[in-house]
Amino acid sequence: QVQLVESGGGLVQTGGSVRLSCAASGQPLRRFAMGWFRQAPGKERERVAAITWTGDTTLYSDFAKGRFTVSRDNARNTVDLQMNDLRPDDTTVYYCDADPTYWPPKGGCWGQGTQVAVSS
Repeated sequence: QVQLVESGGGLVQTGGSVRLSCAASGQPLRRFAMGWFRQAPGKERERVAAITWTGDTTLYSDFAKGRFTVSRDNARNTVDLQMNDLRPDDTTVYYCDADPTYWPPKGGCWGQGTQVAVSS
């Protein structure tokens, strides 16, 4: 089973940028389609972005298009999420997910999450 550890969250001002990283261990990352999700208090977890096993295809939710970029480095076993032009409603915990079977990733193999807070 793969273990995931997210990092890179923090406090940023509106319009600022942050880069999240997800480090995988236990299995080669190339075996998994990867997704970034987020979950605000009282809301369901929602997909932010996803990237295929080889990185040739990416997928973004409407709120992420044009602002966020997902990338992966299978040699380093990492997946990153570059988030630009951040807004206060982007404030929440972000999780990465690894899915060996489905595209887009359905969610279910989570890390502990990393908090992003955007001040107005």
